[in-house]
Amino acid sequence: MRLLLVEDDTMIGEAVQDLLRAEHYAVDWARDANAADTALRTQSYDLVLLDLGLPGRDGLSVLRDMRTRRDRTPVLIATARDSVQQRIEGLDAGADDYVVKPYDLDELLARIRALLRRASGRAE
Repeated sequence: MRLLLVEDDTMIGEAVQDLLRAEHYAVDWARDANAADTALRTQSYDLVLLDLGLPGRDGLSVLRDMRTRRDRTPVLIATARDSVQQRIEGLDAGADDYVVKPYDLDELLARIRALLRRASGRAE
């Protein structure tokens, strides 16, 4: 399984990338919205783990651009934006799930597994 991690914080990015690789995922890491857009236009991913607070351009714009292109790749937003309205906005923009930082790494992995199961047509 190939995942795109979109995260500008080096410490968080390294920790999540190491965690995902330890779980045998292939991980590409984009540190800003433009790098994420380039990766999404040139590569295929099974899931995108998307931060919203990115330098230059908001992560929601990356998500909206994906959905405008009819890119159905599952997206799990992982952000510090924790208000109910922000969660609703992210889900309404096309995210499949939303987790608030700081998140538990085991929960993050469980959410990723659930999204990948659903995307492959297996709900169990």
